[in-house]
Amino acid sequence: MGNTSPSACIEIKEGTHVAKTVLMPGDPLRAKFVAETYLENPVCFNDVRNMLGFTGTYEGKEVSVMGSGMGVPSLVLYAHELYTFFGVESIIRIGSAGGIGDDVKVRDVLIAMTASTNSNHINAYDFIGTIAPTATWPMLRKAVEIADEMGVRTSVGSVYTSDFFYYPDPSVNEKLKKMGILAVEMETAGLYLEAMNSHKKALSILSVSDHIFTGDHLTPQEIRTTFNEMMEIALKTAVQAG
Repeated sequence: MGNTSPSACIEIKEGTHVAKTVLMPGDPLRAKFVAETYLENPVCFNDVRNMLGFTGTYEGKEVSVMGSGMGVPSLVLYAHELYTFFGVESIIRIGSAGGIGDDVKVRDVLIAMTASTNSNHINAYDFIGTIAPTATWPMLRKAVEIADEMGVRTSVGSVYTSDFFYYPDPSVNEKLKKMGILAVEMETAGLYLEAMNSHKKALSILSVSDHIFTGDHLTPQEIRTTFNEMMEIALKTAVQAG
C-alpha cells in the first residue's frame, strides 16, 4: 500500500516506500541518474510535480534519492515532509556550488560544516541571537574519512546559502571570499535548519560546478552526470553513518 500523509507534494506509489536515508540533489533528473547508475533495483516512489524519488540498495543497504528543487523554500518543503511524514532520519544533499576560495577548483568536493545565509527563512525559528546552521557531526566525520580513503580532493568548511542566483550587488562575492567562505549555493542552510529543528540528521556534500573568480565552469549535462566522486562519498556515508 502507498503511504498516506498530509503531504500535497509527495505521494508514495503503491508498493513503494522511502528509506531512512535520502540523498537529495536539487535536480530531479540527477536523482534519476543516481538511482539508475548506483542503486540496485531502484523503484520510483514519487513523481508528483516531476520531483522524482527512487528507493534501491547500495552495498546491501536501502537508500533513497529524491530531487529538492532549487532554493531554500523548495528544499525545506520536501525535507520537512520526508522527516515528518515518512520517517526519514537522515538527508544528504548532493549538489553543485560556485567556488569562491582561492584553493577551490572546479570539480572539487566540498563538505559543508556550516552554512551562512541571506535567507529570511532563518528568522522563522525565533532564535535568541543568530543561529548557526550546522551539519550533523558523525555524518560529517564519516564523509571526510571516506573522501580521504578514496583520495578525493576535498575541502571542509563554510558555504554560503543565497536566495539569489544573480545577486544584484556583485561585490558580495569579495566579501564572502574575505570571510573564508568556500563556495556559494542555494539550499544547505535550509536543510541544516530543518534537520536541527526536527531533531534529525543532515549533511551537505557539494561539487564545484564553476568558479566565480576564475570563470571556469561545467556544462549543465556535465553537472548532472559527472560528479561521481561526490555521489560515491554520499552513498558510502549513507551506508556507514546514515
